[in-house]
Amino acid sequence: MTVQQDIEKRLSTEFAPQFLDVTNESHMHSVPLNSETHFRVVLVSDSFGDTRKVARHQHVYKTLKAQLDGPVHALALHTYTPAEWAARSAAAPASPDCLGGSQRDQPGEPAS
Repeated sequence: MTVQQDIEKRLSTEFAPQFLDVTNESHMHSVPLNSETHFRVVLVSDSFGDTRKVARHQHVYKTLKAQLDGPVHALALHTYTPAEWAARSAAAPASPDCLGGSQRDQPGEPAS
């Protein structure tokens, strides 16, 4: 099972989402080819109810603790109730471009 499939399975089990999109964005960062280290998650679930964004994210972090302690370096979270998702016309913000952080970048030199 890939890291992405593991994330999808754990989130599906824990949140019974109405919508779930887990995207591997590792290719957008300075990591080896075929890495599974950077993910974007869009999660729509009734379980978020009256929960604030911070508490939603904490719940996701707890659910994915093993992955975050291991192979996953970054997780972009977009969590919504079904009503919030509908109000957004079923669209989440795009991820920003990577700003560098490569091991090959030298101090004082701009990232490529």
